[in-house]
Amino acid sequence: MRVDTPAAVARQQTEFGDASQYGELSGEYFTLAAGTDISALLEGLEDDLCQCPHWGYVLEGTLTASYADGSEEVTEAGELFHWPPGHTVRAQADSEIVMFSPQDEHAEVIDHMLGRLDESTR
Repeated sequence: MRVDTPAAVARQQTEFGDASQYGELSGEYFTLAAGTDISALLEGLEDDLCQCPHWGYVLEGTLTASYADGSEEVTEAGELFHWPPGHTVRAQADSEIVMFSPQDEHAEVIDHMLGRLDESTR
C-alpha cells in the first residue's frame, strides 16, 4: 500500500511485467458470464493459448488464468493481474475486468476468437 489515508488509497504492484518490446497498448473492458472458458476459442493459436500479455484489474467476479505448465492463478474483484503470454482464462463468477494489452498482438487473438465463434454458429 503506497497511500492509505481516510481521503485516498493508492496501491502499487512493482515488477508487474515488461511491455517495452511491444508497440501501442489498448485499453479494454470485458464482461464474462460465470462458467465462461475461452479455451475452445483459442484452439489453433500457438499451444492453443493466448500468446499476448495482459495487465489489468478485476472490477467484479473471480477469474482463473491457466498456463501451459499446468499452473493456475486466481484473481478476484479488487485485485490487479498480469497474464503473461501462454494462458487461457475462465470465469468462476460473473466478472468485469479492465485490461491493457499490446494492441496489434491482441487484435490478432480477438480476430482468431471471432473466427472460432463464427465457425461455431454455422
